[in-house]
This record gives sequence, C-alpha cells and structure tokens, in this order.
Amino acid sequence: MPMGSAEEKLETVESKEWYISAYASDGVPTSDHLKLRSASVSLAVDSIPDHHVAVETLWISIDPYLRATMTGTNDGLYFPQFNLNQVILAFGIARVIRSKDSKYSDGDIVLRAFLPVAEYSLLPCDLLTRKLDPASGIPFPDYLSSLGIPGFAAWVGIEVLGQPKSGSNVFVSAAAGGVGMFAGQLAKLKGCKVVGSTGSDDNVKLLKEEFGYDDAFNYNSEMSFDATLTKYFPNGIDVYLDNVGGKMLEAVLNHVNVHARIILCGMISQYNKVWTERDGVRNLLNMIGKEVKMEGFMIGSHMDRFADFTVEMESYIKEGKIRSKHVIYYGVESFLESLGSLFSSSNIGKVVIQVKAP
Repeated sequence: MPMGSAEEKLETVESKEWYISAYASDGVPTSDHLKLRSASVSLAVDSIPDHHVAVETLWISIDPYLRATMTGTNDGLYFPQFNLNQVILAFGIARVIRSKDSKYSDGDIVLRAFLPVAEYSLLPCDLLTRKLDPASGIPFPDYLSSLGIPGFAAWVGIEVLGQPKSGSNVFVSAAAGGVGMFAGQLAKLKGCKVVGSTGSDDNVKLLKEEFGYDDAFNYNSEMSFDATLTKYFPNGIDVYLDNVGGKMLEAVLNHVNVHARIILCGMISQYNKVWTERDGVRNLLNMIGKEVKMEGFMIGSHMDRFADFTVEMESYIKEGKIRSKHVIYYGVESFLESLGSLFSSSNIGKVVIQVKAP
C-alpha cells in the first residue's frame, strides 16, 4: 500500500469477519452455522500492543481441515474446535499497516498459519510464520498451495512417509484437489507410475495434461472401484495417498502389493458425517497377509521438516517442475461459498480467497 494513502491515515476501520454461531455436526456448514458481521478495528498506534502488528488481509487459504474445527465434537482429526462466537482462523497472507515491533515495517507482506478470516486484525508478531518477498517471482497464492498446507501435506505424504522408489505404482485419490495435484507431481519426479481418481472428466484431462499423471479416472463414472483398480493397477499398488477414505480405501486394500504403504492424509468423503454414519472398511485383514503399513499423519508433527520442504519445493517451482491451479474467490464475503465448494465432486485445484488486491 503506498505510504500516505487515505486508508493508512485512518484511526479506525470497519472490518467484515466470519464467526461460528453454531456447530455443524454433519453436512456442509451453512449460514445457520457461519455468519458474517462487522467489527471496528482501531489502527491507532496506542491501540496496538507492543510486539503486535495491524494488518489487512490479502489472501485466505480454504482447506478441508477447516470442516473438522466446526463439528463441536472431538473425534476424527481431533482438531480443537472453534468456540461459539469466535472468529474463524485460517492460513493466510496479510499486509502490515502499522507495526509495534522492530522486526516488521509498514508494507511488509506476512504469512500466518492462524489468520482471522476478516478484512483487518491485530496480530502478535511471534505467531507470524514468515515474511514474503513480492520480488521473488513466486505468486502469493503459491504460498497457500504448493508452498502452504496442501504442498507440505503432499510432500510429507510422498517424500517422508510413502517413500516410493523409481518404478513404484502410486495411487492418489482426490487427485485434482489441493493436496492431490502436488502429490502426483512429486511422485512423478521420483520416477513412479502415478494414477489418480477425481470427480469429473474435465479433471481427468487436467491430471494427465497439466499435472503429468500417467492415467486417471472419474470415480463417478465407475460401477466398481475394485474392477477399476484391477484395470489401472494390473501389477498392484505400492503406495496409496488417501484423501477420501470410505469405499475407495476398502477397494485399494484388495490391490495392495506386499509391503505397500497407505498414507492417510485426509478422508473428505467422511468429514460431513457423524462417526456412526461413516463408511467402515471390511477387508483390513488384507493388511496382515500383505504386511501393509497404514499410517495417518498431521503436518504439525512434521514441522521440523518444513524448511527442507520449502527449499525443495521453491526449487521445483522456479524450475517449472511443479505446477499449481487455483480457484480464486473474491472478497471476504465469499468464505462460506468457497468452503462449500471443497465438497463438490468437481472441485479442482487449490481454493483461495483474494480479500484485497496486493
């Protein structure tokens, strides 16, 4: 923001913000659960605590894990629940308007893991993840996708836990989503055969033509997942990155090779169900005979590898080896719509909101 602008001289701004008014135990959250309100935020220097900054939000990341923070129950992903009337927090990018910390200056662009879904806010500086360099050549949305939660989840799933070798048969579900599009590309960089499942024919085309998948299928067009996996994996599956759970996970267990690895990254087909209505998996016995390793993970447990991930992924991006696709919504008002879009079978790429132009 140019120095001396009218906005910078304001002492108080009205900020639209999203908060949770009721928990949604099942189904996609609606306006009955998430509401938009306006709040006054003081930008006066005396109103900003020491070691805090006043920021305006530029970008917000919309990720499936957010659904698990709105159920009011403690199961599944075991995320802490938002308190009722609390402003929603999400991964995001903001611009410093005023600073009470010597490490940050007006105009700095900052990344934060728990940014209020609001137009303006006051933030403690010790919780800011990093500064971003606008001259780096990396578009800001990439810091929320390939260099953010989805990219890191894909990297941990493939590089750290899946550990496929050159020639391994790798299967990725929800392959056109925020995590899946990077997981497949990372596996291809390791010399693997990669097949993905997705929810539309257009997404199948995208996976093969833009993200380098060897093959892909539209699960909505398949009568039997078991028959489909027989077709695409005649030599079995060595690594499966699971983003959907349910019936697809059950089908995969009929096609795993000896010592296969199943990495549980997410189960989006189950997020909108209470646990008694979620799909069970009937063939876990196959894991014993095939000596399969199935492992769930949370990226918070792997933050010691985030610097390694960042260096590797930034290199891939600059070399053109990793590509991203973003679905961009505009204005903080679009939060509810953008969150709901994650659960559409035609969801494609990484969903973000541009709150304000950089």
